[in-house]
Amino acid sequence: MPEVLAWLTDWPALWHSLLWPLLRLLLGLAFGLLVANVLEALHWTRGLARLAAPLARAAHMPPVAGAAFALAFVSPASANALLSGRRDAGELSSGELMLANLFNSLPAYLVHTPTIFLLTWPVLGFPAVVYVGLTLLAAVARTAFTVVLGRVLLPAPGPAQAAPAPEPSQGSARTAGGVLEKAWRRFRRRLPRLVGFTVPVYILMYALQRLGAFAALEAWLAGHMDWLAFLKPQAVGIIVLHFAAELGAALGAAGSLLEAGGLAARDVVLALLVGNILSTPVRAIRHQFPAYAGFFRPAEALRLILANQGLRAASMALMTWAYYLCTRT
Repeated sequence: MPEVLAWLTDWPALWHSLLWPLLRLLLGLAFGLLVANVLEALHWTRGLARLAAPLARAAHMPPVAGAAFALAFVSPASANALLSGRRDAGELSSGELMLANLFNSLPAYLVHTPTIFLLTWPVLGFPAVVYVGLTLLAAVARTAFTVVLGRVLLPAPGPAQAAPAPEPSQGSARTAGGVLEKAWRRFRRRLPRLVGFTVPVYILMYALQRLGAFAALEAWLAGHMDWLAFLKPQAVGIIVLHFAAELGAALGAAGSLLEAGGLAARDVVLALLVGNILSTPVRAIRHQFPAYAGFFRPAEALRLILANQGLRAASMALMTWAYYLCTRT
């Protein structure tokens, strides 16, 4: 207890070891969130939609799959709505719907890539490129696997060309002022949650580091968690937060541990990757199922989610294993 009071009342040390790093982290996260919202408001990924037609033909998929792929670069929810409407109209079989949904893995991930990168960069620095790059590579692998699977399972299409990608709605303001207003509105809505997760988690991780909690956890980990033995015990907190909360909370813990010297950048990347995998069931239940159930019948929505998240977890596990092997010393 005297030791705790000592470092709580040592204001110069507390400022340099806790308050200033936390303030710097919050400013970086807030700036990254604002820039990401501007990029999303500008629909920066729309130019990649030209990839849709040749990929859809290569995968032996119907034209609507290519149209949904292109639309997913702007709005994955709109892409699901398009697939749902064509499924109800009888233009897609169950197998084609499943493959078309998996086909959208890459554009659906790219929509959120700016936010993920600009949130991780202030915490990890250059290793953020590694983390985001590996998750992006996993998304590319999922779409590529779907293309191969489509060529195997679906008959070759006729001479009809893939339908052009639908244009996003032009009803919203396209002026610079309109874009900034939309980005600012999203920023103000997301910022309180970001701060609400980051601040207490950062302080908690700092306190645990100073109190020696991770040293005790190391002994427990050695005897009870052999399946995570390749990770340092401090990384377990990041994984738990990624599993129980979301990326912002895990990043708060990662930033605290990096500043305190408890983890190296490689350990943080591995922890975030493992947390990403283990949070798959929570993500599916908390986020995906309500959204999918709005477009597809419950049983069909559940099948799509199981296939989507199962393939996602498998691709992320492959990337985590490859990164671990490549960086092992």
